[in-house]
Amino acid sequence: MSQKKIFVVDDHPLVREWLANLIHQQPDLLVCREAETAASALSGIDSTKPDLVIADINLTNSSGIELLKDLRQLHPEIPVLVLSMHDESLYAERVFRAGARGYVNKRETAQKVVEAIRRVLEGKLYVSGKAAEILAGKSVRGEPLNRPAVELLSDRELEVFNKLGQGIGTRQIAADFHVSVKTVQEYCARIKEKLKLASATELLREAVRWYDSDKAG
Repeated sequence: MSQKKIFVVDDHPLVREWLANLIHQQPDLLVCREAETAASALSGIDSTKPDLVIADINLTNSSGIELLKDLRQLHPEIPVLVLSMHDESLYAERVFRAGARGYVNKRETAQKVVEAIRRVLEGKLYVSGKAAEILAGKSVRGEPLNRPAVELLSDRELEVFNKLGQGIGTRQIAADFHVSVKTVQEYCARIKEKLKLASATELLREAVRWYDSDKAG
C-alpha cells in the first residue's frame, strides 16, 4: 500500500508526538518528518517533498502565517492543513487567504483531525462547522458592522499582538521575526491606533486579556 507522506510543523513536542501517533494508526499515512520552526520546516519540505504539511500558527521564533505564504510561493503543489488552538472566528479566513487548504482546531476529536487530513489530501477544502458558518456569513453579508476591532489588524500586527499577550518583549519579537526593534515599535503604534488604546500599558493589558480569552476558546 502506498503511504501518503505528512510533514508536521509544531513548536510543542507533545503535540507532534500525539499527532504522529494518530497518523501512524492509519495504514496509508506516514509522518515523514517534523519541525518546530519555519526555517527548519522549509528546509525539510524541500528535501522530503511531502504530500501534506500540517502546521500550527504559532511556531518557535517564527510565524505560521508567514510559513503559509512562503509555501504558497515555493511549493504551491503541496497542500497545508492548519492545526491550531486559536479561535476560528479570527484565524480561519486569514489562513485560507495565506494559502492553507484546511483549518482544524486542536480541541477537535482525533476523528475530526483525521477527517480533515483525508479531505485535504483528496484535494478538497476542510473547515469546521463553526468556521464555515463564519466564512459563509461574511460572504453573504460582507463585513459585519460589529466586526471585532482586533480583526482590523494585519496578519503581522496580529502576530505581534499575540506575542505581546504571551508576555514576550519587543526585542525578542524583533529577533523572532527578523526585523528591527523600531519596526516592532511601529507595529505596536499601529495596533494602538486601530484598537484605540492610549498607551503601551493599555496595549499590553489588552493583549494579555485577548490572548487569554483566545486560548480559552
